Order: sequence, then structure tokens, then C-alpha cells
Amino acid sequence: MIDFHNEIVNFRDFGKETVVLSHEFEDQTIPVYVNEYWTSRQRQGHSLHEVSYRACFKPQLPLFFIQRFTRPGDVVYDPFMGRGTTLLEATLHQRVALGCDINPLSAILCGPRLRPPHPDDIFQRLTEIDLTKKSEIWDDLLVFYHPDTLQQICALRDYFLEKQQAGTLDEADAWLRMVATNRLSGHSPGFFSVYSLPPNQAVSIASQQRINSKRNQVPPQRDVKKIIARKSNQLLGDLGEIDRMQHRRTGELGKIITGNCSSVPTVADGTVSLAITSPPFLDIVQYDQDNWLRCWFNGIDSKKVEIWQWRKPADWQNAMAGVFREMYRILKPGGIVAFEVGEIRKGKIVMEDLVIPIASAAGFHIECVMINSQVFTKTSNCWGVDNLSKGTNTNRIIVMRK
Repeated sequence: MIDFHNEIVNFRDFGKETVVLSHEFEDQTIPVYVNEYWTSRQRQGHSLHEVSYRACFKPQLPLFFIQRFTRPGDVVYDPFMGRGTTLLEATLHQRVALGCDINPLSAILCGPRLRPPHPDDIFQRLTEIDLTKKSEIWDDLLVFYHPDTLQQICALRDYFLEKQQAGTLDEADAWLRMVATNRLSGHSPGFFSVYSLPPNQAVSIASQQRINSKRNQVPPQRDVKKIIARKSNQLLGDLGEIDRMQHRRTGELGKIITGNCSSVPTVADGTVSLAITSPPFLDIVQYDQDNWLRCWFNGIDSKKVEIWQWRKPADWQNAMAGVFREMYRILKPGGIVAFEVGEIRKGKIVMEDLVIPIASAAGFHIECVMINSQVFTKTSNCWGVDNLSKGTNTNRIIVMRK
């Protein structure tokens, strides 16, 4: 870890010098490093990442730690995997992906991108699905969709649910389901819906009615198959055939767990080299509200998904303590956790103060806090309340070691 600290202190890749601060915890002084360690000016991530999800981090964040703390074949874990950014970036770099999320939607969005089928299989299957088949229509959704488009969506939904129930939903089906789930609502003609809010969340039916009224818009007719085909081509754009085969071989070694990450008994002790995650931050992100439309399409009762939504810091800490104990169990000796945290409630709560005590109690040694800041001028603006009250353009990562 000495080499890592030296590298971070002397990091100059984007022309800025590291600001070194400190954070006091009990009898330990924890170094705080502020710099631009990954940036929006870097090349965008691999095309396979382009599946939107609320509160996801950029792929450059997990890649930064994957490159420094793992080698090909090592296991990289994310206990709150969301859309699967960590898992996909690990697989793209020949690491074995391991992820967990209590929302079954995560596996639907991530799994097919770890093991993408051959494009010919995808497009052949797309031509075979009958979207003219009559299906039960949820009329309330006409605020989002043209009647013909909604008929296609409902027929597609029925097709996937029937295949899943029969146990015959294969990789081509899973890919198409993932893409369709991603195209349900958004703000361009590349989505099935009329103009709506950004594609990482779905507004309520009442909110969409207000949007339609304000914009004087009615849902246009969309070609569902054409949109799915176009998005599939975009996702596969950076993946040549040799790369796809290598990616699949690595992806098939990966594992996705749908459940509570406080207990992952199917993961053996001491098998994970690196964990990278960003947990739910108290009541900031309403995952249930954001994903109601995606859950409907996939036959998931979002009200029954026990997503953490803690309002009190002490409750959040109690829940997260079990996650740290489980991460400690499955990490190898010397294994690293990169734990991204955020500032909440206008800077009145700094998550480091909640995380460091429970991580230490689980046995971890806190190595440092890294603040990846793309815009900063004064040291106080990176760490002080004045900046936090206005929001920050940063990632804050607590790096800890078993």
C-alpha cells in the first residue's frame, strides 16, 4: 500500500497536484487525497455500459482500482451492483465478476452484457417474435405510449414472461429483454415513449400527464423492433467478434446474486480480491419510484422488493455493519474495498463519519479517503461545508484493507 499512497500523492495525469488533507478518527489520522483521478474528458466507457440507471458511477471509477489492485482472473465484487458497472468493467478486463443486489432488475440489466450472444442470434430472434399478438393493455400507460406502440410493448412483455415461466428464456431473449427494459421511457425518439424525463428513472403517470400538457404533446407511434435493433447495435459497437468471445468466456465465470448482501453464503471465505461499490445513501434515491415501469415490464412487484431506504443515520449504520462484516469474510487477506460515499442533506451529514466506524469495527484498516474532484479551486471547497451546501462535482471513496 505504500506504493499506492505514493502514486496518489504524486498523481499528475490531468495536470493537477494532489492536495493532501486529513481526517481524524479515534487515534488514527487518515489521509485525504484530493485530485482529478478520472475525468469526464477521458474517453467514454465501453459501449456495453450504455444502459442507464439512477445514481450509477462512471466506469472509470472501478477501472482505476481494478488496474491497481487486481490481476486477470481475480474476483471483483460489488454488493450493491445496480446496473452492473463494476461487474462489466471487471469482465472487460478479464477479472471474474461477482455482484449482488436485492432488486432482481439488476440481474436483468447486467447479466446479458456479461455474456452477450452473437449478433446474428439477437437479430434473428427479434424477427421471430410476434408483436401483433393481442395482449392485455394497461390503459393508464397511454400517457407514455401511442396505442400501437403500447400493444407491441405488452405483446413483448407477455412473450418474455411466458418464456421465463416455462424456463425457456435463453440468452438471445435475455439480451432483448434487457434492451427493451432500457428503452421504455426517455427523452428522444430512441425510446418507446413520448418525451419524458431522463432514462434513468420513470416519472409517475400523473407526472407524465403534466409533462404532456405542458409540452402540448401526444405519444407518437414507435417501431419497437427497430428501436431495440438500433440500441443493440450501439451496445455491441465496441465489441468485435474476438473481443466478444473473450468477454463471454470471462463473463461465464461471473456470478450474480439477487438478495440481501448482508449474507452471501454461496460466496466462499477469502475468495475476493477487490470490492468496489456505492451503497444506497439514506433516503436520497427513491429506487422503487424510479423503476416502477421497468419492474412492471419484467413482472416484478416493486413494492415487494425490500430495497433499503433508511432515513436515520443510526439505522443506516446498523444495516451497513452487516455488509462490512460479510465483505470482510469473503475478501482475501490484504484485499481492498473502494467504498464510494456521498454528501447528503446539504452537507450536514458527511458519510465518511458514518462509514469509518463500522468498517473499522468489522476489522478493516482505513487506508485513505480519495476525493476525485473535477472542479475545485480551494482546499476548503473540496472538504468544507460551504461547497457541500451547493453540491459537489466529486466522487468520495474510502479505501480500506483487510
